[in-house]
Amino acid sequence: MKNYLKIFTLLTACCAANSLFAASHADHGWKSLFDGKTLKGWAITQGFANYYVEDGAILGRTAEGSPNTFLTTYDHFGDFELKFECKVDKGLNSGVQIRSHSRDWGSRRYFGPQVEIETSPGQSGWIYGEGLNTGWISEEPMSKDKAVNEHNYMKNGEWNEYHIIAKGDTITTFINGNKVTKMKLPSTIHRENPSGSIGLQVHGIKAGTGPYEVRWRNIYIKEL
Repeated sequence: MKNYLKIFTLLTACCAANSLFAASHADHGWKSLFDGKTLKGWAITQGFANYYVEDGAILGRTAEGSPNTFLTTYDHFGDFELKFECKVDKGLNSGVQIRSHSRDWGSRRYFGPQVEIETSPGQSGWIYGEGLNTGWISEEPMSKDKAVNEHNYMKNGEWNEYHIIAKGDTITTFINGNKVTKMKLPSTIHRENPSGSIGLQVHGIKAGTGPYEVRWRNIYIKEL
């Protein structure tokens, strides 16, 4: 009986936390991108990793042999603030695309700025040029100094809150209230990507590894 009570208490606490998060973003111009029950408003692009809705979260699971896969919004956004919570398995590199698009290179290549997601110590929150042939856009991950290119802002095995501000050519990212970067996009990238979709990435994996999972919930956007 004690174990059942503990489980009930934990579930109640989780539901309360989700409700408080949703209530705090229900006004002031914030819009929910995920209804907590379905993938309405989203579509899979490029690969064939699996996406489900489980316990009020979007769950992305790797598929062996698949390239990077993205669950993308139908709607496009230019200047905005984006907040969400995520949790990722150790060993999986993931991310959230902003202002991104599909280009037909024979396989509808998805491209644009990506905000990194991975466990600590790592490079979460830095910005990568997915499909742009640029590698990292943020300068810090290119440093050979681990003190510069890695941090411990991600709480492994727990939910983490991301806050991304995209305004003009400047992108600012926070993880659990810690500012990771504030940077100006190169002029060519900003000119070609002034707006675009939001994309949730499940990275391709090496043969014989995984499966790995990444989860997102409480996804809210406010257009500026």
